[in-house]
Amino acid sequence: MAEFMTGLKRTDYCGELRQSDTGRVVTVFGWAQRQRDLGQLIFIDLRDRTGIVQLAFDDNTDRAVFEKAAAVRSEFVLAAVGKVRERSAKTNKIPTGDIEIEVTELRILSESETPPFEIIDNCNTAEATRLKYRYLDLRRPQLQQNIIFRHKVAKVTRDYFDENGFIELETPMLIKSTPEGARDFLVPSRIHKGSFYALPQSPQMYKQLCMVAGFDRYMQIARCFRDEDLRADRQPEFTQIDLEMSFVDMEDVLSIGEGYIKRLFKEVMNIDIPTPFPRYTYNEVMERFGSDKPDTRYGMEIIDLTDAVADSEFAVFKNAIEGGGSVRAINAKSSVKVYTRKAIDKMTEFVRGIGAKGLAWIRYTEDGVSSSFGKFMSEEQMNALLTKAGAEVGDVIMIVADTDNNTVLSTLGAVRTECAKKLEIIGDGFNFLWVVKFPFFEFDKESGEWVAMHHPFTSPTDECIDKLDGNKGEVYAKAYDMVLNGIELSSGSIRITNPDLQNKMFEMLGMSDEEANAKFGFLMDAFKYGAPPHGGMGIGLDRLVMQMLKAPTLRDVVLFPKVQNASELMTNAPSDVDPLQLEELGIAIKPAEKQGDEK
Repeated sequence: MAEFMTGLKRTDYCGELRQSDTGRVVTVFGWAQRQRDLGQLIFIDLRDRTGIVQLAFDDNTDRAVFEKAAAVRSEFVLAAVGKVRERSAKTNKIPTGDIEIEVTELRILSESETPPFEIIDNCNTAEATRLKYRYLDLRRPQLQQNIIFRHKVAKVTRDYFDENGFIELETPMLIKSTPEGARDFLVPSRIHKGSFYALPQSPQMYKQLCMVAGFDRYMQIARCFRDEDLRADRQPEFTQIDLEMSFVDMEDVLSIGEGYIKRLFKEVMNIDIPTPFPRYTYNEVMERFGSDKPDTRYGMEIIDLTDAVADSEFAVFKNAIEGGGSVRAINAKSSVKVYTRKAIDKMTEFVRGIGAKGLAWIRYTEDGVSSSFGKFMSEEQMNALLTKAGAEVGDVIMIVADTDNNTVLSTLGAVRTECAKKLEIIGDGFNFLWVVKFPFFEFDKESGEWVAMHHPFTSPTDECIDKLDGNKGEVYAKAYDMVLNGIELSSGSIRITNPDLQNKMFEMLGMSDEEANAKFGFLMDAFKYGAPPHGGMGIGLDRLVMQMLKAPTLRDVVLFPKVQNASELMTNAPSDVDPLQLEELGIAIKPAEKQGDEK
């Protein structure tokens, strides 16, 4: 029978008691991690969010209390009163290993059925089961510490931006749908049947309106929503540290961002992050790393072999060069024992799976050079290639050729990452960098149209203003991304505030005046009434915490995460709703076609 805690008040958390507390009478609450009944001696490990303390029951314990302790099972909720004493058998496995509590009063506040898995770190239970019982999974010490760590990050965030003159403002969660990039989550309106709100992908337009309103430094820890496919570092709902500043240029925004990171890592982890961060242009990181979010904890940069193989008769190289493309490679140093022919075949399958036509290779062993294309190369040509690639005995050269340089670079960027993981050469530090000077437009092969690489409110660089009627591929933006260890942490830009320039960019994106007005008319109207120069960025809080903790997925730093199909296993969301609710909204559900049905 569960008891009440009337008259008891916690004096200490379990994991905070130390040898200096010896002799004190304390009251603790928590869950029974385990109970050990040795006959005339019972020990209970009591756990709360700070850790574990041992409760002791022996010959000196009141019989009623002793018998109650004998009835305790794992995950019972207990209240215990007693005197802190030194343990006879001390342990350094837990911080409280020098002491225990000699219990004089024990109350069972709540009993527990046998949980579906043991509440311990390094639990071998399938993740699907743990997510179904997420409230139990969250009792595990490591997950609890992750969530508490996240709380500390949020606190330092608010402190830093407050001290730097930012005002925390809340923007709406039910907004106008203006889909840009990812799909919106839509919310039907009961009052305005047939009309929909959207959940914000970011507070972008509202924070710009805050600048027009005169709140010159805005900050918000904002919830954002994007209806897109999930992966290890993506959830359909996520948290963003959002900021915007008036009367600034790009240097001001980057400086604030670097100051925040430096303060955060020092205060939360006692790690000194060097500033300023290295800065690369978009074109530079693509040429060197094949990615606009490069991991610089290891080398293996991309090598341009185009000139070295210009006279080759190998059709793959020849066709790529003649078609305006290139031949490039990475040198996986000292990897010849790892990258056997079988392993290279798997890498070839990998690159084909991401859009490349294939992978050429060279293995440089003590017995000489073997390659997939050697018979098409003279000895002189092969030596020139090896020299250009910096090849030595033990190296493996992986080569991609294509008429599309973007395909070559992005493929080798992916190969570089895969190789680094397989060779286990990724360092253990925190390598921050900025990527700047992004193209304003990128060509979407599926639609055959030019789209905004960031968003249409990003300002083109000053030198590109006079080139807007020329080649769209040569227009660059005042945009910048913060990158940490191969993960994009933030994206931002200096915004357009000139209505004429904004209309021009809409026009270049293929928007009619009617479409632009329907989507963004309220923002354009605001800019007519004195919009200050402004810019900002959004830093992904979930991703930042994940990287700081070196957690494998976002699910390790989010309280109630979704799985790959965007469902939540604990509550079975999304779910059907009552037909009456749909009727009130004026919505009819069309039955899904079963697999195999003829269309």
